[in-house]
Amino acid sequence: MSTTARKLRVGIVGGGFMGRVHGRSALVAGAQIVGAVGSSPERAGAAAEASGAERGFATLGELLAADIDLVHVCTPNNTHLPVTLQALEAGKHVICEKPLATSAKDATGLLAAALEAGRVATVPFVYRYHPMVRELRTRIAEGEAGQITSLHGSYLQDWLAGANDQNWRVDDTAGGPSRAFADIGSHWCDLTEFVTGDRIADVSAQTRTIRANRGGAEVRTEDLATAQFRTVAGVVGTVVVSQVAAGRKNRLYLEVSGTESSFGFDQEDPDRLWVGRRAASQLLTRDPDTLSPPAARISRLPAGHAQGYQDAFDSFVADSYAAALDGDHPDGLPDFAAGARSAHLVDAVLRSAAADGVWTPVENSTIGELNPTTSSHD
Repeated sequence: MSTTARKLRVGIVGGGFMGRVHGRSALVAGAQIVGAVGSSPERAGAAAEASGAERGFATLGELLAADIDLVHVCTPNNTHLPVTLQALEAGKHVICEKPLATSAKDATGLLAAALEAGRVATVPFVYRYHPMVRELRTRIAEGEAGQITSLHGSYLQDWLAGANDQNWRVDDTAGGPSRAFADIGSHWCDLTEFVTGDRIADVSAQTRTIRANRGGAEVRTEDLATAQFRTVAGVVGTVVVSQVAAGRKNRLYLEVSGTESSFGFDQEDPDRLWVGRRAASQLLTRDPDTLSPPAARISRLPAGHAQGYQDAFDSFVADSYAAALDGDHPDGLPDFAAGARSAHLVDAVLRSAAADGVWTPVENSTIGELNPTTSSHD
């Protein structure tokens, strides 16, 4: 994460939970939050207060007309396309929340627009920024797993388990045709492809809606999804995604099984990495003094001081700002190519589930990053 004498001037669109998260990371990275836009002109002040912005703007147009370099898009999913296109057309760099768009077609269009505009455009797949994830990635790249034989895991939450639990994401008009898989399954898939360097090529999926009615309205998005998959390299895997798993708050778990070593990462215990071997297993604890250089680079605290989700988000935003300010493209920075890739995965899952689990290819299964690196190291 490079530094520069000039402060980046940013604007934040959206004053909800993610607007607050983005705002905190912007301030930690040393940016000046010039302004924020809420869901209506009347909400401009509240959006500014939530995100730490200097003032609220009544409209997106007014914010884009201000002297800003980059826009954080933290709005409902169905607005990502028009807001991001408007920001790119105004010549701004963009950080857009995931899913990048509510369809693979629109996500691919945003990738094309970012390339045409020549702007830095990133998506917060922030679990890439846990140091022990980078340690896992480095060890796999160095061959420590041997031949990877299988990939499996889950992303489980319970925040929509109750009959009266409600959120705008439930509404397919605002959130898009997929909820659980687009919202959290996308994180699991991105993490899996990131650490292995492999791509999911085909899926056999099923989805289920447990709460078919919430608040008197019909629910058309899935509460849970399961998928078998095959990768480009021929590795087989499974994933379970649920937002109705009682007791599980934000439990992303990934296990990579290999002939020489296996690895397990639990996002709710991110300072540790399980390493399994036939003779013995061990639990590695994050320590900047002993980690590989890619992992040590994003270790913000000394050993024994827990790092978590916000720290990962801070590192992601800092890398995005480095790209915008210096033309630097730090290793592993998830850009709009990653967002478009994710949209194609979600699309394949939905198409497979609609066809009773028929094996379905993931289009563009070899899509790369906008700014590929030639090494797995920083």
